[in-house]
Amino acid sequence: MLLNLLTGLPVILLCLVLQAIFVSLCLRLYVRFRFAHQERGSPLLDILVLSTVMLLALLGNLVQMCIWAALFMLLGEFGNFDTALYHSGVNFAALGYGDIVMSVRWRLLGPLEATNGILMIGVSTAVMTAAIMDVIKINRGRLQQNDTSQSD
Repeated sequence: MLLNLLTGLPVILLCLVLQAIFVSLCLRLYVRFRFAHQERGSPLLDILVLSTVMLLALLGNLVQMCIWAALFMLLGEFGNFDTALYHSGVNFAALGYGDIVMSVRWRLLGPLEATNGILMIGVSTAVMTAAIMDVIKINRGRLQQNDTSQSD
């Protein structure tokens, strides 16, 4: 058990740092984009910015699954990366299919990755929710401004 923790915790730490980088990147790009296009009220721009935030969050989670899959390969748990990535994705998303099981020696890494994945998917959801709420706020402000200017 200790070996699993000593092996898995550095990977979790790396994933936390990577998630922080992706979140920071998403938020910086979002703020820059919003600042540059604050006068335009196009639904197409809203779709573009929200899609970009979602894709970056998804990419961040995929990179983390690849890191876990690489660890599984390094430990000799799988013969090919496709299978390791599939198993990693099942763990990361906390699906728990059980169709592929790691050896007794390393099986605690599965729940560690699942815990990591739940946390990271939650952070990604929070970032997307913040972006959506901001789009709603901006559009609501525009509607109120239009209503005020039309009543004058």
